[in-house]
Amino acid sequence: MITQVNKVSMVRLAILLGLAFYFPTAASAVYGQSRSRVIRTVDSTRVVPARSMPAAAMRNLHLSRTLSWTFGGKQQVGWEIYTPLIAHVIGVEADAGSEEFASALSKWQLDNSLDPTGTLELETLQALIGFWQRQRLGRSSPASEDSLISAPIAMFFDLTRDPGMLQLERRTYVAYQRMFAAAEKDLKDRKELIGKGDPVKENRYLSIVSAYRSPAYQEALRRKAPNAGRVALAKFSAHSTGQALDIYVGGEPVSTKDRNRLLQVQTPAYKWLVKNANRFGFYNYFYEPWHWEYVPTP
Repeated sequence: MITQVNKVSMVRLAILLGLAFYFPTAASAVYGQSRSRVIRTVDSTRVVPARSMPAAAMRNLHLSRTLSWTFGGKQQVGWEIYTPLIAHVIGVEADAGSEEFASALSKWQLDNSLDPTGTLELETLQALIGFWQRQRLGRSSPASEDSLISAPIAMFFDLTRDPGMLQLERRTYVAYQRMFAAAEKDLKDRKELIGKGDPVKENRYLSIVSAYRSPAYQEALRRKAPNAGRVALAKFSAHSTGQALDIYVGGEPVSTKDRNRLLQVQTPAYKWLVKNANRFGFYNYFYEPWHWEYVPTP
């Protein structure tokens, strides 16, 4: 004898079986399982199938070279220069035009309340820039004289540098030494990375190009280049803290030309910094591959 409760259960079962036959993905979602890899959107009302990733990958390759955006009052094109930093943030070692990159990006988008399309459009780029900027010192107050020390000239890219321009904040110098030693160990098979001698004849990767700069010195630099703009030369520089270092990663040491920066981000030295500098408390100013700021954790 079939009770009223059993009748209700049988009706429910029939509905589920119907869903499984006509809408297998929806039915599997009822049971908490999935027949195909999916990525949920922010409001969890729809899913982006894995089959969409190839299209997202192709779109990313295009956007990396064509996306129009503005930074520091200057028009920018594409985000190819920032690919190593982006890949590090989203936790993948893959090219911008790969499905792996798109898949990892979609997960990062989801975790950061963005539409997880897997494509790096303007909104996602702005979110990434905000993330990078929040990691920086966020101040430019001058360092006190008793917090500064003079580093050996051998640590600098220019071995003819003025002795008065070798200062940096004490803790920053200790952290830099530790980071340099780790890089030297990891990159020991790349002898050209840690050079000694004439900087014109030998590469001196990861050596210091510039460290502490007093506010007066920074202002003098600006007067020499009055039309440089905010991106090229800051009015209030983190270098005045003694905790910002320009580190040689290749090419022209501190040129913001796109071609130069694209060359720099492809060097083993820069890629090593992207993957390891955070362990030593250093964070990159995304626009300048050479600029790293020491932000000690509490």
